[in-house]
Amino acid sequence: MSDEVLFSVNQNGTAAIVLNRPKALNSLTYEMVCQIDEKLKEWKTADNISVVVIKGAGSKGLCAGGDIKTLYEARSSTSALQDAERFFEKEYEVDMAVYQFPKPIIACLDGIVMGGGVGLTYGASHRIVTERTKWSMPEMNIGFFPDVGAAYFLNKAPGYLGRYLGLTASVIHAADVLYMNGSDIYMESDDLARLIQKVEHTNWNHVKVEEKLDQMIEECRTEPSQESKLAPYQKAIDHHFRFDTLEEILQSLESEGSDFSVDVKKRLLSKSPFSLKITLKQLAGGKQKTMEECFATDLMLAKNFLKHHDFFEGVRSVLIDRDQSPNYEYQHVSDVTDEVVNQFFHPSESAR
Repeated sequence: MSDEVLFSVNQNGTAAIVLNRPKALNSLTYEMVCQIDEKLKEWKTADNISVVVIKGAGSKGLCAGGDIKTLYEARSSTSALQDAERFFEKEYEVDMAVYQFPKPIIACLDGIVMGGGVGLTYGASHRIVTERTKWSMPEMNIGFFPDVGAAYFLNKAPGYLGRYLGLTASVIHAADVLYMNGSDIYMESDDLARLIQKVEHTNWNHVKVEEKLDQMIEECRTEPSQESKLAPYQKAIDHHFRFDTLEEILQSLESEGSDFSVDVKKRLLSKSPFSLKITLKQLAGGKQKTMEECFATDLMLAKNFLKHHDFFEGVRSVLIDRDQSPNYEYQHVSDVTDEVVNQFFHPSESAR
């Protein structure tokens, strides 16, 4: 077993998962998600475990997402493509296992929490943000789509805020993570460290676990010093993002002409037009779907993106060559037809 993820169980009934790739911002590999999957299956029925803690090693944060540079290799060989597909299958399986886990999971959303890091922890029973939290679904920046169940959880945000966050890949902080229902609890990072220490030193074997844990959290929780930056724009976001076509959203933003709408339009147009249209259809469709159905759609889309030029070009421009000048196959929103988009939502189709 590699040391890229560390597991521990103490005699008091606390188990811990520590993502341990601090130099890579704890980004997830196939081996890591396999090990986490194995432990969650073992721990859910283990009588000696009452509470699970998920945190990241190092000072930067919990997790920056999946190891995209490794997935980039899928362009080069059939075996690398199969490895990449297996990664997504296992990652989504683990994410769903967290939602369905029968015991409390404390997710420490301290520092960077992005993409796969959001997916791994969104289903946790106790999600704690701090003054250091930087939360994002950044997949649009690399010609991909917000996966890991995003169509399920982004639709739990107020109004059409989830569409805004998914399509713009905005980075948000604690007050806004709370506002969009991505977290339940705020506390200062020092208090979070103290809470985890208390959790690890509490004997859970002879107490009412949920009741005791809630009491401990209440003693540490506070309110963020900064108010939500998104809440004042909720009405505008709902107005512009209520449409189910990208053309209508862009037209709405253009017609208003405020600083906010001009900035949002500019950010949207900096993304892959293909990814934008796929993501809008994914998020709109996810509103009526179960969590399992959203993950099933994500897996189909992820496999199709692994055969699509724009994903690899996005990764190349942002993470490999870092020239920030992607040469996407689809240059303009108008280049992406409804037929092309609809085809992408069928597993049997070969994605170009």
